[in-house]
Parts: sequence; C-alpha cells; structure tokens
Amino acid sequence: MKISFILLQAAESSDGGWMSMLPLFLILVVFYFFFIRPQTKKNKEQKKFREELKKGDKVVTIGGVHGKVAEIKETTIVLDCGNNIKLNIEKTAVVMDTAEVGQKK
Repeated sequence: MKISFILLQAAESSDGGWMSMLPLFLILVVFYFFFIRPQTKKNKEQKKFREELKKGDKVVTIGGVHGKVAEIKETTIVLDCGNNIKLNIEKTAVVMDTAEVGQKK
C-alpha cells in the first residue's frame, strides 16, 4: 500500500515539475527573440558593412568621429576627417553613418 502511495506522489510531482519549468522556458524564449536574435542580426550587418567598405564611403567611429574612407588596409582604414586630417582607425571601430543610412531608404 505504501509503495503505490509513493508512486502516485512521484507521478504527481513530475507533472508539477514540468509545469513549474514552463514559465522559465517562456522567459528564455522571450529573451532569445527580443534580445539575443536582434543583437546577432545587428552584428552580422555590421560585419558585412565593414567587409564592403570602399574608398569614399562616409563612416562614423564608435568614438563619434565622422569622416570618409581614404584608404583600406587589412585590419585598419585611413579616415579623412577634413582639413588634411587623416586618422588610422581599426575596422572594428567603424559603424555605418546613420545620416547616410537614412538617405538610402
């Protein structure tokens, strides 16, 4: 008699265990679709932009420096900021010029 009672309690607790894990699973799904997925998409777009850089493109650095690409090297670019000011910038520090993106749309 005691064995059947213990088995019934184990069966009930396993169903309750699954239902108690459901909210955690739903939170993970929400985090994936609202935080992780958009961030990976944005990272892919930035990587593609950096690979397609060419001379004359307007860019902004993550520090806020605006300029045009004067020369492209393997891991760096030379950025012409005007008034004969040229800066060597890492490619990873370059993002799309948001003003240019708005004009293209």
